[in-house]
Amino acid sequence: MNSSNKFLLIVLMLLISACQTTPTFTLSPVKPIDNVYLDQAFIGHDLVAVESEQEIFALDDEMKALVTNKLLRVSDIRQRSVMLLEHIFETENINLQYQGGANLTASQTYHQGQANCMSLTIMAYSLAKAAKLNVNFQNVQVPEYWQRNGDMNMLTGHVNLVIKKRENPNKIILLSNEVLEIDFDPYVAKKSFPRKVITKNEVLAMFYNNKGAQALAKKDYTNAYRYIKAATLADNSFSSAWGNLGVLYKVTGHNEHALFTYHKAVALNKNNNTAMNNLSILLRKQGEHDLAEKIELSILRKRINNPYYYALLADESLQKGNIEFALLHYQKAIHLDDRIDEFYHGLAKVYYAMDNYSAARRALKKAMAINKVSQIDNQYLAKLNFLKQAEYNPY
Repeated sequence: MNSSNKFLLIVLMLLISACQTTPTFTLSPVKPIDNVYLDQAFIGHDLVAVESEQEIFALDDEMKALVTNKLLRVSDIRQRSVMLLEHIFETENINLQYQGGANLTASQTYHQGQANCMSLTIMAYSLAKAAKLNVNFQNVQVPEYWQRNGDMNMLTGHVNLVIKKRENPNKIILLSNEVLEIDFDPYVAKKSFPRKVITKNEVLAMFYNNKGAQALAKKDYTNAYRYIKAATLADNSFSSAWGNLGVLYKVTGHNEHALFTYHKAVALNKNNNTAMNNLSILLRKQGEHDLAEKIELSILRKRINNPYYYALLADESLQKGNIEFALLHYQKAIHLDDRIDEFYHGLAKVYYAMDNYSAARRALKKAMAINKVSQIDNQYLAKLNFLKQAEYNPY
């Protein structure tokens, strides 16, 4: 899932090793607070220029010309949709490339040629709408999957587009040849993960949440607050943004507000394990160990068969210098799913830390054999060449 579109949730992970069934439990209501927002604690947040909905989705003149001169000239809906995709990826046109941290507007994405999948999806949505296609955003319920940003882990999600052909104003045909899904991640596109149509407001909240999460990872708390607050205002029911607001409050010392927003995040989405996990960390800090342990065991039961969870544990172990545990966790992740190139890449890092260059080289070759993204392949190839030199010239 190298190029997954990502809406990001900050994760303050607590590593737990228990493995048992958990009794069911219900979180007690938290003490209400006067105002969930702390504007006075983030001086200057109101000076941060947040992109408006219109700015994020707007087409410029060149994009409008593409729609008018090429797309709208094709009467068949499916052919028009395919032409849109071809234009996006053809070298002589946009030739877009994936860049994880690039949260850009539709027009910025079109002209800069590099963006993350959220930005690619927003751009494609705006062009499809202008081309009179019946397009909707979908939330794809991928397994919990983390990426590292500085000293924090970020949990990622995924959205894509679905285009449906209208037979008449009151009916939408759902035959497979009349539905086109546009997904910028080839791994997710081939999987039968559950999909759910979501609103434009939720995608807007995801966009703001991404930018807020990145600012938080950089410890830019003023920008983080401005964007995460904007996410909660764009869609008050977007659980991930409330969870991130809780993290921001926690790291800035506003524990009462953090507790409230964690609870709110969980109330909105009982499967928001990240908010639950961060809540347990805060509860332990406040001495509520019994409730924290119940939460931790409940989360572990949900994650026990998720290979990405073990990859996260492996990465955490490697960061702390616990190489043997990192090796075991990556091996467990691969045992659960041996089709993920990033697991083999992680395994190569572990073997490199163990000075086992030949094993690291084999793991990288396996990662390259699985990976389908040329940019990532080039990175693997560069590391492979480095390992070859290291293996034969260790000193």
